[in-house]
Amino acid sequence: MLLELRAENYAVIDHAIAVFGPGLNLLTGETGAGKSILVDALALLMGDKASSDVVRHGAERAVVACVFESTPGAEATLETNGIDGEGSEIILRREIQAGGKGRVYVNNQPATVSVLRQLAPELALVHAQSETMGSFDQAQQRHLLDRSAGIATEQVAAAFREWSELCAKLNHLEGDEQARLREADLWSFQKNEIESAGLKDREDEELEIERRVLANAEKLFAAAMYAHELLYESDRSAEAALRGALKNLEELARYDPQFADAVQQVTSARALVDDVSATVRDYASRIQASPDRLAEIEDRLEVLNRLKRKYGTTLAQVLVHLQDVAGKLAEVENRDQLLLELRTAQTQAADAYRRVAAELTAERTAAARKLEKLAEAHINDLAMKARFAVQVIAQREESQWTRQGWDSVDCRIATNAGEPLKPLEQIASGGELSRVMLALKVSVEEGAARGQGSPRRKAPIPRTLVFDEIDIGIGGRAAEAVGQKLKELSRTQQVLCVTHLPQIAAFADQHFLVEKQERQGKTKTSVRLLEDGERTEEVARMLSGAKLTETSLRHAEQMLKTSRRAVKPKV
Repeated sequence: MLLELRAENYAVIDHAIAVFGPGLNLLTGETGAGKSILVDALALLMGDKASSDVVRHGAERAVVACVFESTPGAEATLETNGIDGEGSEIILRREIQAGGKGRVYVNNQPATVSVLRQLAPELALVHAQSETMGSFDQAQQRHLLDRSAGIATEQVAAAFREWSELCAKLNHLEGDEQARLREADLWSFQKNEIESAGLKDREDEELEIERRVLANAEKLFAAAMYAHELLYESDRSAEAALRGALKNLEELARYDPQFADAVQQVTSARALVDDVSATVRDYASRIQASPDRLAEIEDRLEVLNRLKRKYGTTLAQVLVHLQDVAGKLAEVENRDQLLLELRTAQTQAADAYRRVAAELTAERTAAARKLEKLAEAHINDLAMKARFAVQVIAQREESQWTRQGWDSVDCRIATNAGEPLKPLEQIASGGELSRVMLALKVSVEEGAARGQGSPRRKAPIPRTLVFDEIDIGIGGRAAEAVGQKLKELSRTQQVLCVTHLPQIAAFADQHFLVEKQERQGKTKTSVRLLEDGERTEEVARMLSGAKLTETSLRHAEQMLKTSRRAVKPKV
């Protein structure tokens, strides 16, 4: 459930806070006050694309934030993304800079927009005012059907991916013969060039060390011999000093046992000095200035560096490239056999896709029968007499295969008796369209909630549903029916709705007024929760306009009383 929504320097909002409760939360106010802006702010927190245009004029940045009750699914998403939980709540915050850059925080920890989008299905579903029938395409209708029954498409997506990859390999192998031969010549040249170099892994690193030694042979010989002299050879060497110290410590230890450890430590130090002096002496004996060997190493390093410039930054990457081109050449040389194997594998992958796609079609067909009955009942509850159908058509041609299956899903309706079923976009009345969209979405959420306990259920059920002006184009008895439907929906999920209709506003559990005021030459928008008396006045204003009358107040009081009796309490 959405507990709190904040906006700062967002569009016309200077600073606004709304604390929501369970049930039906309604936002009302004058046109242009900023009601839909709050819904847009919430959509932004669900991962919608941001724009610097939303930053309030004169401000450096806009900030939107919200607090949701946490869910097990949301907690799992946080854990997957390495974000610590905050007890029973999830805090989302998004900042948009005037320059266009933005930041995302989840539980006050840096995150990404991708994390917001992963959390969104668990938290809220926003039906924006801009959502029109133009965007209600086949894909969206299929998505709603799948959501209503919790239908998962992972199996068909995996089968489609395997089939597509095999098709791509076949197309490449069956491609232009001249291009294939040109590529084979290039690969053959690269293979021969790398193989002729006789590469050894890390050879360049070893040669580079040897080159540095040879290039500085005299300096290294002098340093090694001087170190050997200081450690061992000279009269004042470290070994001589330690030998003298050891003799005196042994004398002390004969009389005082506390020096026994010191004797052991100096003995160890003397042995260590002997080892180091022997090492540097042997090193010096092996140093030989060899201009010929140095030139040979530099020539070899140039060969290796040229290969690394062409095929990889390290010799290991060059060797990987060699394996890659060798494999491609093998494909060319064994083209006929590979084509046979690929065609067999493609046929098997296509059969696998057909099997899982057909199973998905059967599942969707059964779900469509349930959804159309549920949606038709809800539509007719909204002061309409309509027939509603959901058609699932399997388009089995390979050109129609997708990651979501091969089904075309088409919602159709007849709003008058005797008329044939038509696509939803052909509904003439905007009011009818609004009611059908609401009924369909209520049906989808209701169907999804019924399947919540099913082990096959995939899509999570968001705890909060948001409708922005779903009541456009309706009034009278239809508006009251929409209010009842929203109220009914709010008994199982939190509903947040922007409305201009008093018939709907009367059903609110929490009624918020969005006001726009001018202060000190600037326009500011505020949000406040209305008390009972204020609710009556706001509903009366929605009935009669800016000027309240005794008649509108009495009518508002009656509407509020009637709405409380009209909807049965949750059992």
